[in-house]
Amino acid sequence: MRLITAAQVNAARHRQPIRTTGIVTCRQRPATASGVTFVTLEDETGMINVVVWRTTAEKYRRELLGATLLTVYGHVERIETSAVPVVHLIAARLADHSSLLGNLVAQSHDFH
Repeated sequence: MRLITAAQVNAARHRQPIRTTGIVTCRQRPATASGVTFVTLEDETGMINVVVWRTTAEKYRRELLGATLLTVYGHVERIETSAVPVVHLIAARLADHSSLLGNLVAQSHDFH
């Protein structure tokens, strides 16, 4: 599927198209975020911060809310205003690949 790791996402250039997957560890939709959903994915190399805009969230609602193993197709948003760059993956498409986990049980912290 040509997926890249969290470490590769965090090293990617601004606006680079990305395909990645990870275990969903957290979903957040703050009241002040105007309908944006924030998802944290984790793989063996680190964490990925995903931004899901409202239109994408509506289109992929089942995947966004139900996946344990979430694949995200999108692009990198990289802001280098400090010593540590802020890197987000802006989602354009979501896919639920939870079936690949077999019997592995993983739980996320949702909407806290």
